[in-house]
Amino acid sequence: MLELFQTEWCPASRRIRQRLTELGVDYLIRQVPADPAKRAALLEATGADSVPALLLDDGSALVGEEQILAYLDDHYAETAGAWAHRARAKKARRRYLEKECECLQSATR
Repeated sequence: MLELFQTEWCPASRRIRQRLTELGVDYLIRQVPADPAKRAALLEATGADSVPALLLDDGSALVGEEQILAYLDDHYAETAGAWAHRARAKKARRRYLEKECECLQSATR
């Protein structure tokens, strides 16, 4: 099973999670501490200390959004439901931004 080393605050990690979901790929999430000094498990598993990093079934690792996305595109076929995931994500993001704008407008009045 693929293992994604990631953080919730990292936009690249979010995009990798979204792509894995779109492709219907099962994976295990490994949360990485924000403090780089506490990333020994990440370094040991992937040889890197940055996120996102994807540990493959064969024990090799891909580090960085571009490398991971290229691998996923080469090795997994897009599912029929991928467009539905993208549409829902876009709609949720739009609702979130609209709500944030309302909050900001209220705070400045």
